[in-house]
Amino acid sequence: MSAHVAVLMGGRSAERQVSLTSGRDCATALRVAGYQVSEIDAGDDLVDRLVALKPDVVFNALHGRWGEDGCVQGLLEWLQLPYTHSGVRASAMAMDKPSSLEVFRSHGIPCPEGSLTTVAAVNARDPLERPYVVKPPNEGSTFGVRIVRSGDNNPPISPDWQFGDQVLAERYIPGRELTVAVMDGKALGVTDIRTVDGFYDYDAKYAEGGSRHIVPAPVHKEIYAQALDLSERAHRALGCRGVSRTDFRYDDTGGEPGRLYMLEINTQPGMTPTSLVPELAAHCGIDFPSLVQWMVEDAGCAR
Repeated sequence: MSAHVAVLMGGRSAERQVSLTSGRDCATALRVAGYQVSEIDAGDDLVDRLVALKPDVVFNALHGRWGEDGCVQGLLEWLQLPYTHSGVRASAMAMDKPSSLEVFRSHGIPCPEGSLTTVAAVNARDPLERPYVVKPPNEGSTFGVRIVRSGDNNPPISPDWQFGDQVLAERYIPGRELTVAVMDGKALGVTDIRTVDGFYDYDAKYAEGGSRHIVPAPVHKEIYAQALDLSERAHRALGCRGVSRTDFRYDDTGGEPGRLYMLEINTQPGMTPTSLVPELAAHCGIDFPSLVQWMVEDAGCAR
């Protein structure tokens, strides 16, 4: 009998819809690969449903808070259920951007200058010379991210901000958006992400035609190799497991080779057939069902 895989999706974070899409596509691919699959929209009854189903493995397709920040990972450890992606510590550190940036800097990985401050402080006085970026310290999918540019008359943080009192302010890095997928500790390749206005926001990520992905990225060979190396180092530095994705800004405005800056690492990257990680896996000859099958076989917990 084939292994029984429970696919967690949805949840209560701001990235619920993205997670539902990832989860459904992963469930379909797992069925193609021959697994018995149960789809679970993670809610308040999550523990009861997992105990009743008794799956062999949990495929964690949750995104954002609670599903990506160590919370559900801790729950699965308590239930002694093997699960995909990174464990409690790596998930929590990656989701908390100020903490992960400190780790990266301590390992010699270049990151944009920045600091954790408050909404009130940013609106009272620019924390950095413009342009700079403001973002929530623990959200994904570019929720709440804004570039504060010279000449902007509106407050840097708008009144409809919904992400708490703290904000991460970072120097804006001009140039291009690059991303690297890491699988089992090995970088698969580099993608160059092209958008209309150079800002890879939520609409650019998920709206049809919002962005264009070029694989492999047409960048200087030294930068390509550096992106691979830095991604593997970041994956190891946080103790990530399985698949991760590392995002960069590449300042080539003065010509190539330019300079790379790591923005963040994603321990639960989007997992539709056209998402960035599956695209890079396909570039390496790994189709989507084979990718999710490998992730299930790689699943584990600390027991």
